[in-house]
Amino acid sequence: MPIKSTIARPIAAYIVRKQRREQQKAVHLQWQLLQKLLRQAAHTHFGQAHRFTQIRNYSDFQQAVPLADYEQLRPYIDRIIAGEQHVLWRGQPLYFAKTSGTTSGIKYIPVTKDSIGNLINGARNALLWHIHESRNADFVAGKMLFLSGSPELGQKGSIATGRLSGIVHHHVPTYLHRNRLPTYPTNCLADFEEKIARIVSETKTQDMRLIGGIPPWVQLYFDQLQQQTSKTIGELFPNLSVLVHGGVNFRPYRAKMQHSIGKKVAMIETYPASEGFIAYQNSQHEEGLLLNVNDGIFYEFVPADQIFMPNPPRFSLENIELGINYAIILNTNAGLWGYIIGDTVKFISKKPYKLLVTGRIKHFISAFGEHVIGEEVEKALFSVAQAQSVRITEFTVAPKIAVDSGLPHHEWFIEFDTEPQDLTQFAQAVDQALQQQNSYYADLIEGKVLQTLSITPLQKGAFQQYMKALGKQDAQNKVPRLANNREIVERLEIFGLLDV
Repeated sequence: MPIKSTIARPIAAYIVRKQRREQQKAVHLQWQLLQKLLRQAAHTHFGQAHRFTQIRNYSDFQQAVPLADYEQLRPYIDRIIAGEQHVLWRGQPLYFAKTSGTTSGIKYIPVTKDSIGNLINGARNALLWHIHESRNADFVAGKMLFLSGSPELGQKGSIATGRLSGIVHHHVPTYLHRNRLPTYPTNCLADFEEKIARIVSETKTQDMRLIGGIPPWVQLYFDQLQQQTSKTIGELFPNLSVLVHGGVNFRPYRAKMQHSIGKKVAMIETYPASEGFIAYQNSQHEEGLLLNVNDGIFYEFVPADQIFMPNPPRFSLENIELGINYAIILNTNAGLWGYIIGDTVKFISKKPYKLLVTGRIKHFISAFGEHVIGEEVEKALFSVAQAQSVRITEFTVAPKIAVDSGLPHHEWFIEFDTEPQDLTQFAQAVDQALQQQNSYYADLIEGKVLQTLSITPLQKGAFQQYMKALGKQDAQNKVPRLANNREIVERLEIFGLLDV
């Protein structure tokens, strides 16, 4: 067995034991971590303004530190950009992770000397858990492909700035460099289509054993490999055993990706964000992502349906309940305080703390009081798709209020990989499934306030072309699955099929 694979097993065993011990005392570790964060930031501008030295318990913390989105923290970010020291965290950040916001435009998220380890260790730990569970470390000795943003960094003020995946590239352990693809010049390419084509060229004859990236990028890479070779991914890469994915919900992509690969591989989900690495899948046999409880992030949770209230209730890990949709709040050693990341999660276990990512706090439809959320539409669509052997590439949903005839309804724009035999029957089945998920929606259908949903099938490649037209064809940008307006679907309508 190669030396890397041999060494990986005892390291994996050590990390798994450590993580299991931490999960047993997760609440205590979270409280210790909050105290540490407050001490380290006590003499920053933010810490002094919010009386960190006077905080004695979680209730004090809630009163002293308000919830904040990016716009509310932006004045502090602007001071850091202007060159001030000790603003949100001690010293200055090592980097700004550049990301896109739905309301704030480009956001600059600080990454500090203290927080960089969190962004690296999460992905490492996910792989080590897999090695420990499967007893398979062979992939460490082969080629690994990470589909990511460019590692070239710019400057914002005096601080190096780039996409999170590009920043992390500079901290990949040296022992992985010889195994890692694509090559640095290829990874730096700005043109997305040229980059994917070059990656295909560099990898199609290699011994690929691990592939990682956000699902739409990975699927596009697979599609181009298959177009060039007429082989499944499993035939091209017989030693491929691990697929690491994150950034978007994997459920819409699973069936098509499994079909493309053509054999069983381990699929490991991660939950990274520019603000911190939050959770990762630690078992192929259990549902949910293991919360990263002792690595620089103190978590708070607000019931998702109350997040827009003036003073919503805030809960620490100790007081969360299973099965409740929460907006997740971060306090980090990068200097984010009471930070509303925008995601919603639902805990499915407390021993250990495991969660599902259920959607975004601003992605819902409630044009008629139904408050349909992402988790509900995805469960409805993919349960029916699975039952009817239909594969979905991508979709989005919007209300159709102004109608020429009939009642208002939800209009679903779907790009199918394999289409249903009867689109009308498929739409009816999805609508029934959604009514089972959301009683408010069912009441509106029964009360004839809404009629059942309609589906507009789109041309293949529609969502890719839509994102390209927006100049957002990179890993940081995703199409919202739900919107309370028709801004997205009005641009997608040009990709509709003429004969349906």
